[in-house]
Amino acid sequence: MMSPVKRHELITLRLRRQLDAQLNATHPGYVAHSGPEIEAPTIQRMRRPDLVVLPESVLEEEDDYVNPVDVILVAEVVCRSNPDNDYDRKMADYPAMGIPVYLLIDPRKSTLSVHSDPGPTPEGVRYRARHDHGFGDTVTVGPWTVDSGEFLPYADRNR
Repeated sequence: MMSPVKRHELITLRLRRQLDAQLNATHPGYVAHSGPEIEAPTIQRMRRPDLVVLPESVLEEEDDYVNPVDVILVAEVVCRSNPDNDYDRKMADYPAMGIPVYLLIDPRKSTLSVHSDPGPTPEGVRYRARHDHGFGDTVTVGPWTVDSGEFLPYADRNR
């Protein structure tokens, strides 16, 4: 798999800053952080989201992996080279892990979608609520507000 491009990293950085600025008011002791792997042994899955919101104290623990019970949001910025991973596989894994909110940002299309309310559906455990937006919108993500006008789309490589 290719490494993320600069705009992928920039979106993650700007999202983290926006969430961190609001977390003290909504969830004292929580941080927006990129990096930790989430392990859900009950469904035999491990994922490393672009960004997670979790208690900072979880990062002090000796364990190598984060328990999904501690995560209240995951965010993924869609990679140009492997979009199916974020749209299909992670869309199935995160609700099965019980993660309440999945923010999916797609710089290829200048869109973002907020998925929430994980629970049983005829297809299995899935997110039962979805709200779609375009870059430039101010978006409600759980108890937070995200200004997607700060996000830049990927450059069109077909030109």
